[in-house]
Amino acid sequence: MMRMNSTFCRQTAFKALQTQARTHWRMEEDSLHAQWVFEDFGCAMSFMNSVADVAERMNHHPEWTNVYNRVTVRLTTHDAGGLTHLDFDLAQAMDTLAISASQS
Repeated sequence: MMRMNSTFCRQTAFKALQTQARTHWRMEEDSLHAQWVFEDFGCAMSFMNSVADVAERMNHHPEWTNVYNRVTVRLTTHDAGGLTHLDFDLAQAMDTLAISASQS
């Protein structure tokens, strides 16, 4: 895996994510953070199950927690020691899946 050492690369990818995503993502040091609040526990779990399928196909797994209808996520690429394109790709996928889960 290639690490995005350049601040320019990370900043450019982050700006693109902020522009395209409906989710308010935060970049803190070498990780991306987001939180979603769904209608109920079932919607939150539907979202997490959908993300799990995508993450498994990507072989890139989020750090996350669930408390009732709230899902909190931290994305980073441990093998690379920071953010890579995988984190931004998964963030985009999660944003799309959150919209679907909210409409269920």
